Amino acid sequence: MSKVGVIMGSKSDLPVMKEAIDILKGFDIEVEVDIVSAHRTPEKLFDYGKHAHTRGIKVIVAGAGGAAHLPGMVASLSPLPVIGVPVKSSNSIDGWDSVLSILQMPGGVPVATVALNGAKNAGILAAQIIGCSDTCVLDKIVLYKEGLKAKVIDSAKEL
Repeated sequence: MSKVGVIMGSKSDLPVMKEAIDILKGFDIEVEVDIVSAHRTPEKLFDYGKHAHTRGIKVIVAGAGGAAHLPGMVASLSPLPVIGVPVKSSNSIDGWDSVLSILQMPGGVPVATVALNGAKNAGILAAQIIGCSDTCVLDKIVLYKEGLKAKVIDSAKEL
């Protein structure tokens, strides 16, 4: 079974990152969750980035606020796709610092970046990446998208 690593810079990011965890579990994807601070636990960050793929992780979803170095640093160390979630934190400049820190990566170190506090979309994107090689996950994504379509059609009927 494929695994997704969901990491965040601090416990205060968990309410946002829980949306990624929940959506991934909804697709029956195993999730490994951890706190890995780029600034307070750099040794842990290096170990995580270099070895996540050896534990069966296929995609990393990394959320961070403020300077938000976690997604980019993990991407610099890991051969895995990394999806960055900018988190609007208490020390944030309306979240723009986090968005730009994750979005503006140098060539050669890509980080797919979702919207501010967009952990749900990060989870869906991680599932879609896994779905490229896992037909069970792909089938669940197809059903999920059909459900989104049905909700819109039902809403339109209620007008």
